[in-house]
Amino acid sequence: MNTATTRDQLLEHAQCLIRRRGYNGFSYRDLADHVGVKTASIHYYFPAKDDLLIAVIDKYAVQVHAMLHGIDKSVPANERLARYAALFRGGPTDQICLCGMLAADFASLSDRARQSVQAFFRMHETWLSEVVAAGVEDGSLKSCGDTAADGRWLFAAFQGALMGSRLFQDQQRLDDVITAVCCKHGVAA
Repeated sequence: MNTATTRDQLLEHAQCLIRRRGYNGFSYRDLADHVGVKTASIHYYFPAKDDLLIAVIDKYAVQVHAMLHGIDKSVPANERLARYAALFRGGPTDQICLCGMLAADFASLSDRARQSVQAFFRMHETWLSEVVAAGVEDGSLKSCGDTAADGRWLFAAFQGALMGSRLFQDQQRLDDVITAVCCKHGVAA
């Protein structure tokens, strides 16, 4: 394998392991077994587990950022909210959002990792608050009166729904929250 391919595989498998087990639920040995390399090879790319974690968070955040900004800004805000909600559907039920899982491991993360997870949450909350503000302006959404708070509660609802869906191995729990959020805002789920 070439260097880029091995590094990318390490990042991909580390992301899956973290989303399933949490940051403290896997080792370089687990990762080496998944990718088919020696642990020394992992240390070549990521000298410390925190280096791996930061790279995984950064890659995940870039991917999610692209999805958020891929939602067409020319459609009404309520439709943007519906498209955002749809991003949560169809994922594996044995995994949750990488940064949602890491939020649960917050006390054992480095300051650098904590800041990256916080930035991920803020990215979503800000995007959602901007959509709600646009929806208030175009008449397609309602606000609680504080669009920043709207962004926070909306993201918390989606994250919580992912956790409940995983806990009960029941996609309907996520679908119920998406439907409720969309219904509250007059959006077809």
